[in-house]
Amino acid sequence: MMLMDSTSRPIANSSQRDPAPMVSVIVPAYRAADRIHYAIESISAQTFKDYEIIVINDGSPDTDELECALEAFPDPIIYLKQDNRGPGAARNAGIREARGAFLAFLDADDCWKPNFLAEQIACFEDDPKLDLVYADALIVGDSPLAGRTFMEATPSTGGVTLEGLLSARCTIILSGVLARRRSIIDAGMFDEAFRHSEDYDLWLRMAKAGSPIAYQRKVLLIRTEDGCGLSANTTVLFESALAVLEKARREYGFSESELGALDRHRRRLEAYIRLEQGKRDLSLGRFASAAAAFREANEFYRTWKLRLVLLSLRISPRLLLRIHSALRSLTPFSKRAARVYE
Repeated sequence: MMLMDSTSRPIANSSQRDPAPMVSVIVPAYRAADRIHYAIESISAQTFKDYEIIVINDGSPDTDELECALEAFPDPIIYLKQDNRGPGAARNAGIREARGAFLAFLDADDCWKPNFLAEQIACFEDDPKLDLVYADALIVGDSPLAGRTFMEATPSTGGVTLEGLLSARCTIILSGVLARRRSIIDAGMFDEAFRHSEDYDLWLRMAKAGSPIAYQRKVLLIRTEDGCGLSANTTVLFESALAVLEKARREYGFSESELGALDRHRRRLEAYIRLEQGKRDLSLGRFASAAAAFREANEFYRTWKLRLVLLSLRISPRLLLRIHSALRSLTPFSKRAARVYE
């Protein structure tokens, strides 16, 4: 393992490194010592071998265990350490160190199928104008969607345009991305101000700049969903996505259709947040505030289930509280969509 300090200066002599690879694989690590071996093993098992591995320790409290896990691998790993600054800052550190013409981003709890890089590179060979391509993923772990694919739960349809990304008609899974390094750098890399949704922000900027983006429906990776991880707090993820949309509104010039897509998606996110607030208030016996939140949410959803909940809150709120578990099926836009903004 080649060690780097927090400023990305090689502790080992850089002249000893191999020639620049075609692909740089960037793996941020925070509390990942117990699972990162799955990700690294899946990289080592790739049929396409022209790559380098860059692991960024983002101020992880399990550093000793993480380093022990990485030292077990015979393949060279470029290892960077920095204070905890979030996943966007960790990936940016990896991008600055990367030498490959292409970048791949693999989260520490995901893993690739052995043909991931070969199939993704083939897309660029078929269409040299592409700047980014993403693939489908099988969902495993603590999720009601386990056993399904990402695109079954969150489809991508049509061309990957700015409007398609603003409306969530196309959704990009980060661990399924292969992109040209130059296009990522030209777009400004990851905005380190965002702790969540930093990748969504980057995809919007790339699309706005005119980067050609495509996807393939082949299932080339396995995505692990943990109920204790980021997806467990969808409200935080949706709030961060709203912040990304607000940034885009401030900084971009939109066409009328793009602005309409942004506003529809904003209303959808706000409605979900209000729905979750209503469920939380109901569970705490705050019936008036729960009713207000459900009423606002239903201005978007307009479902009979929410109308029934509002009626029950007027007639017998404590009875509704006792059957609160029935609310789990209220929203069609929940954790499956939160996956986009992690």
